[in-house]
Amino acid sequence: MRLILRPIALREARYWVQSWHRHHKAPQGGKFALSAWRDDRPTMPQETLVGVVIVGRPVSRMLDDGLTAEVIRVATDGTRNANSFLYGAAKRAAQAMGYTKIITYTLPEESGVSLRAVGWTNCGLTRGGAWSRESRPRLDNHPTQAKIRWEAIA
Repeated sequence: MRLILRPIALREARYWVQSWHRHHKAPQGGKFALSAWRDDRPTMPQETLVGVVIVGRPVSRMLDDGLTAEVIRVATDGTRNANSFLYGAAKRAAQAMGYTKIITYTLPEESGVSLRAVGWTNCGLTRGGAWSRESRPRLDNHPTQAKIRWEAIA
């Protein structure tokens, strides 16, 4: 089995995330999306979509310097190495587009092995918290606990 990288429309990637992501809904937007396809038959290729990554601007305004990209969502069907494949591809694509750094976040209970496998660095725990404020109420439908921030030099 080998994995093949393909571009994918944001709309299609959002649909995949909505169907497969464990604890987040699809993001509203993004800069670009990539997809991983499994090629099971070497003699008669039959490709199956196994995951997507959506990359956009950093959600944190403090990190949005114009040269930093953020992996907003990664979702796979559990295919071996698909997460690492997509994180590595997102890093290379961001680099090719002129970004100098790419970041993402994981929950503390997630190992981060897919990120470490492709050269990302654990930058430590963030505070977490809700987006809702008295002046702009929001409904938080996602985990609000502290998260681990990861980065890679693009």
